[in-house]
Amino acid sequence: MQPVVTFEDSRRLTGFNLYFDAVGAVLESVGEIPDATLLLAWKTRIERVRIQLGWPTGHVLWREHASGASLALSAPVDQLFTATEVNEWAWLASIAAARRETFHAPGHAAAWDDDSALHTLRAFSAAEHNPKLEVLLQTATARQLTALLDEDELSIGLGTGSMRWLLSDLPAVESIDWSGLRDIPLALITGSNGKTTTVRLLAAMARAHGRKVGYSSTDGLVIGTENIEAGDYSGPAGARAVLRHRDVELAILETARGGILRRGLGVSRAQVAVVTNISVDHFGEYGIHDLDALAEVKLVVAHTLGSSGLLVLNADDELLVRRAEKLHCAIAWFALDDNHPILLGHRERGGVTCGMRDGNLFLSNHGAAHDLGKVADMPLTFSGSATYNIANISAAVLSASALGASVATIIEVLANFGAAHSDNPGRLQHWQLGSLQVFLDYAHNAEGLRGLLDVATRQRGSSRLLLVLGQAGNREDKEIRELAQVAASFHPDHIVLKDIDGMLRGRAAGEVATILRDELVRAGLSSDAIVECLDEFTAARSALAAARAHEVLVLPIHGGNARNNTVVLLDQLLASGWQPGTDLPAA
Repeated sequence: MQPVVTFEDSRRLTGFNLYFDAVGAVLESVGEIPDATLLLAWKTRIERVRIQLGWPTGHVLWREHASGASLALSAPVDQLFTATEVNEWAWLASIAAARRETFHAPGHAAAWDDDSALHTLRAFSAAEHNPKLEVLLQTATARQLTALLDEDELSIGLGTGSMRWLLSDLPAVESIDWSGLRDIPLALITGSNGKTTTVRLLAAMARAHGRKVGYSSTDGLVIGTENIEAGDYSGPAGARAVLRHRDVELAILETARGGILRRGLGVSRAQVAVVTNISVDHFGEYGIHDLDALAEVKLVVAHTLGSSGLLVLNADDELLVRRAEKLHCAIAWFALDDNHPILLGHRERGGVTCGMRDGNLFLSNHGAAHDLGKVADMPLTFSGSATYNIANISAAVLSASALGASVATIIEVLANFGAAHSDNPGRLQHWQLGSLQVFLDYAHNAEGLRGLLDVATRQRGSSRLLLVLGQAGNREDKEIRELAQVAASFHPDHIVLKDIDGMLRGRAAGEVATILRDELVRAGLSSDAIVECLDEFTAARSALAAARAHEVLVLPIHGGNARNNTVVLLDQLLASGWQPGTDLPAA
């Protein structure tokens, strides 16, 4: 008997996405990879129901991948819940017809009876239809204003030029003072590593330029210099929260892979978009199994730029260089070497670049090369050793310049940003406790850990290296093992394995640590050098207690509470003159 092909992750797409520059719905097939006949039957049903519901012609497409297929359709913006029902029915009805099987969930369209299903879907569509919303969105589009929509509210305009209303109490078009609505400049920052640092640095440059900045990131929401909400706000909800804040004059939005795949982008227009880099991370989710597919997801941000926006790309990333050949927007390139062939050629064609030459960072635009200063003197680079932060700096420089910041402003910020722990919390923070060097960072994948350990071990000499190591549970086993392989390649003398609070994501407590231990031992580390302490803050304390003078301790800490507690402890140890090898204060 053939296995049943069903689905998971049926969801609305509320913005530009991997499949099309429109809103709609998508589901992920599970089981065997569907054949062309089944997919064509699904598409035929979608198109037939679209006509019956009076929807305009739109996208109906599938994307095959290693674990099945993603099935997506576009739909009117006030029909997205109905679109998920249409998608699920069309898929299950196609399976039922092909396999002579019956699927039914009470309250949903009947997969075995087209007439009954259409009656149900029409009822869903009628209940969701919102004529007032439709007119308001059409008017906003005609006036070139951004509209943001969620389950409860509609807003038109952005930041200082925005207004918002409950969907249950929408105004008439003629009652709105449209002259008071406007959009504000905004930048989207994505990539595998370096997003949050780039967001924070760009925000500092925009503030120094005189703008009231709002930004969203993995660590929370910030308006001006006030952190108004902690947590991961790197998706569309975080974008809406910033863009609806009436104090915000310029917005910077960290845009993570997960949000793009789950819902799509939070906006349809931006002045600047950045892709910092592409590396292995989160494979296996939503049909993304390789770097090419991941790059395609990240580059959805380019769809917001139109003819006037700027895409900032990393010329040291071969995948981005290859992908850029198919893009039609303006591009600015950065690289560690200002004489990189991509940068040289781009400047010859009048393009904008940023790179390092003879130890200094240069911004080149409009035929002029601006010396931004000695890289080793920029605090964020840790005396020039943090090459990944040189890349993040270059991305922020190009973005800030495109958003109007002067060269003098950029130079001033680069000379100071990163000197205080409050500038970039949780990212390459450093404490010297006596002769013990302690590094705290968010490094959350193999490439991030490699960069962090490369910086930290430059301080090592012949002393011991201690490391806390863990990974979120939604990574494939292969990714977890790759993280352990990177750790092992730096020959740590003592490793404390941890879980990440709130990030087990379906795995049992200690399961990730077991995989890490197995791979570390397989790579040649002694099992005696590995201890397990699943609570993240307790793991950090354990590593500190084991550290001795002249050693290097690396703490990739991911949970918000664990990181805050660790920072408080490290600050306390520094202030008290604590010496490694002595007792820690009570927890």
